[in-house]
Amino acid sequence: MQKLLICISILFINTMYAQETDSILSLEEYLGYVKNYHPVVKQAHLMTTEGEAKLLKARGAFDPKLSVDYSRKKFKGTEYYDKLNTAFKIPTWYGIELSAKYENNEGYYLNPEYNTPEDGLYSAGISLNLAQGLLTNKRMATLKQAKLYTKQVEAKRQLMVNEFLYEAITTYFNWLKNYQAKQVYADYVVNAENRLSNVKKSFFAGEYPAVDTLEASINYKTRLVDYEKAQIGYLKSTLEVSNYLWLENNIPLEIKDSIVPDVSTIDVIDVVLNSSILNSTDEMIENHPKLQELQTKEDILTVDRNLKKNNLLPVVNLEYNFLSSEYEHLDAFNTANYKSGLKVVFPLFLRKERGDLALSNMKLQDIAYDISVTKVTLKNKIEATIQDIASYRRQYDILMDLVVDYKQIVKSEERKFSLGEGSLFLVNYREAKLIETQLKQIDSEYQVFHKKSDLLRVLNTL
Repeated sequence: MQKLLICISILFINTMYAQETDSILSLEEYLGYVKNYHPVVKQAHLMTTEGEAKLLKARGAFDPKLSVDYSRKKFKGTEYYDKLNTAFKIPTWYGIELSAKYENNEGYYLNPEYNTPEDGLYSAGISLNLAQGLLTNKRMATLKQAKLYTKQVEAKRQLMVNEFLYEAITTYFNWLKNYQAKQVYADYVVNAENRLSNVKKSFFAGEYPAVDTLEASINYKTRLVDYEKAQIGYLKSTLEVSNYLWLENNIPLEIKDSIVPDVSTIDVIDVVLNSSILNSTDEMIENHPKLQELQTKEDILTVDRNLKKNNLLPVVNLEYNFLSSEYEHLDAFNTANYKSGLKVVFPLFLRKERGDLALSNMKLQDIAYDISVTKVTLKNKIEATIQDIASYRRQYDILMDLVVDYKQIVKSEERKFSLGEGSLFLVNYREAKLIETQLKQIDSEYQVFHKKSDLLRVLNTL
């Protein structure tokens, strides 16, 4: 009941005429509802949020860290050891880490190297990677890739929304096509019914033979069957369009019988879809989200390749700490009291590192091929679709003229039949050709719409 009230009160604006005429759901209004309220469009925006969350996670690798390590052992009245070690470390962009530490250790069985002054031992120092990890390391690479990933996710989101809007638009066009076909058959059902009634009257008046009443009856029933088929197609397409109509708070809408598509869509299609603004397709191809996604992926793989190259270097870690038992005076820290260390690691064959680098190079080569193929494919699709649009537009214009001509022929045959000079069979035949041409015109209009949306789908501008 709530959905029914919403449909009546909100779906769509022409309420002052709702009692007398059908309300028109234009393509622009339809797309407004799809873009603003459909759950799939909202879901696509979560992809951007996910990318931002991953970037925040990667930045966490550079967060300062405070650590406390305390341990104590006492057994049978003897204090074996009481150790307190605290540290504050600040990672930096390059392979350098600043640190400040405090140690206070005591105990009967304490290892002599852990002995500290009575008030504890303070230290301030630096550790750095002199080879592997200096200019790039896992932490730096992860943050760079996370930043690039947000760009990649945005391109994917645009592609996802563009594809969904394309499906929504083509569904509307199909709804419009079925509506126009239904209207055509509805008009000719009325014509056939009136003709049957007139032929019967003329038969009873002795003007037409009985076979004409049979001919008119067959034609009327044929039109009824055609109308029923068109009606079913229209109802199905109406339900399909309803799948794309939602309101806030994820409330689905239903299209009522009084809601119809805009038959003048062809006059506003370029304005609504912005399909007339195609100044530079080459520039649009370069800025295409599909290419941006691939190029961003290439940048991510380049970061990974640089990390793999860096892993070929030896591990040379240097650490130096100034020591002092007094923290109040900075001059207490001097080179006379220090703690330093050096660690060197170098695999002899580097098979793992060389293998990782070779795999990274192959992935980069593969993505380069994808970029080249995608550029050519997009360009060819655009050119082919532009040709299709022009062709279907010419067909549409020709069929419009044909419809006018066929209508004149049908009127002429009807006039001749009413004067007793023609035949009902010929009238029905001419009318059947007129219906066929009108349906072809409707289909060509649909193809124009479809190809225009195809073009914008390829350009990702929906």
